[in-house]
Amino acid sequence: MFERLRDAVKAALEAATPPPDLRQIAGQMQQAVIQAKAGVAEMREALQQSERELAHQRGDLETTARRRDLAAGIEDRETVEVAERFAAKQQERVAVLERKVAAQREELALAERDLGEMQGQLAQVTKHRAATEADRSRDAAWASLGAAGVDRPEVDLEQEHLRAQMDRSAREAAAEQALEELKKRMKKG
Repeated sequence: MFERLRDAVKAALEAATPPPDLRQIAGQMQQAVIQAKAGVAEMREALQQSERELAHQRGDLETTARRRDLAAGIEDRETVEVAERFAAKQQERVAVLERKVAAQREELALAERDLGEMQGQLAQVTKHRAATEADRSRDAAWASLGAAGVDRPEVDLEQEHLRAQMDRSAREAAAEQALEELKKRMKKG
């Protein structure tokens, strides 16, 4: 089940660059994540059920061993033989259930890792989609303004870099001032 979902996500991510409709792909990926979550929940329930069955069988095995020991204590050979045959069958069931539970735990761990990867990929696609939509929206706005006769200003990269540095310096200075004020308050208190 998870292989099919993982393949669908992988195919969506490897689609044409850039994908024609990231919203549709993100929607499909979100549906795959929802299905994967439901699958993981079902796997957890199945594991819990197997663990309960294993505990029940172990209890039955202990009861059978206790009865066999009681029968041996009163030298009831026939009951001892029946109890030993029954205990052997129960031991086989317990061994099978132990392997089943171990396999279910491994499968659940794998499915949870796959789900985590799918959620990470969905987050990346959603982030990329938002950036792509913002770029498209900005370009459409400039195209609309261009059609109205407004020219797009050229961007001076050096000026933008200096402005960013000044903004950063102002933020750092404000943080330093706030830190000094906090230190003064702590000394007073």
